[in-house]
Amino acid sequence: MFDSRHIRTFHEVVRTGSYSAAARSLGYTQPAITQQMKALERAVGTPLFLRAGRRMRLTEAGEALSRHAGAILGSMEAARQQMAALTRLRAGRVRVCAFPSAGATLVPEALARLAADHPGVRVELQESEPPESLDRVVRGECDITLAFTYPGLREQVPDELVEIPLLEDQLTVLLPTGHPMARRRAVRLAELADERWIAGCLRCRTNFLHECAELGFAPDIVFTTDDNLVVQSLVAEGLGIAMMPGLVLSFLVHRKVTGRALEPAARRQVSAYVLREHLRIPATALVLRELEAVAANRTGC
Repeated sequence: MFDSRHIRTFHEVVRTGSYSAAARSLGYTQPAITQQMKALERAVGTPLFLRAGRRMRLTEAGEALSRHAGAILGSMEAARQQMAALTRLRAGRVRVCAFPSAGATLVPEALARLAADHPGVRVELQESEPPESLDRVVRGECDITLAFTYPGLREQVPDELVEIPLLEDQLTVLLPTGHPMARRRAVRLAELADERWIAGCLRCRTNFLHECAELGFAPDIVFTTDDNLVVQSLVAEGLGIAMMPGLVLSFLVHRKVTGRALEPAARRQVSAYVLREHLRIPATALVLRELEAVAANRTGC
């Protein structure tokens, strides 16, 4: 209904007491002030000023609008300052969802970099495994999600999401200390066909079963758990062996277990996912850049 420029000019006319004084204050010509006030009166649908000789006074509608004009302009200025803070990365909120090992490695390093240069940008953390974590972005429950995929599986990613690859995470066979295979630098999965296995989350377990099926055997899975510490503790006690990502072993290694590389190398792809339109939000784009920088500096994963 109202043009913000007209409200600002109206407020200045009321403050200074005349069109000519408002024109001098705003750097306009007096005819320009007159045109704006006529346009505002047309929008309101009633006169805002009455003239009594050389003096000008407000109508009842003008008095009512005057009571609101200051608050309107104050809100607009507050909004302008907040938008400037967001675009200049002095403020902002980004909700990041990550699977546990990414939440314990990539995310803290990225947030430390972020806090050093942009302390006003706040990040809220959530934890979820794919594919649920991908669905949370689509539902608007988070802005960025970190998820992993396996090259041997056909996994569907929602069309609305953009994938930003971060790193390839090396998979390792986790053995109890003293296991005969622990003396070797690398092992082949087929050589472990007769072992008892401890499997992880559903997506990891699905990939593991797929890899074993490709080699012609079905593994004997005796335990399943999403808890990486529990997996390692079970391995340490000789209750089975496990396949574990390098990200986990980069921050959590039980003293009674040994990791050995697989031949040929097996990896999972770790990526960030975001709605395409969120790439234009400065704070979200900044967090993505920090995650990319941290991932690029990681070796051995």
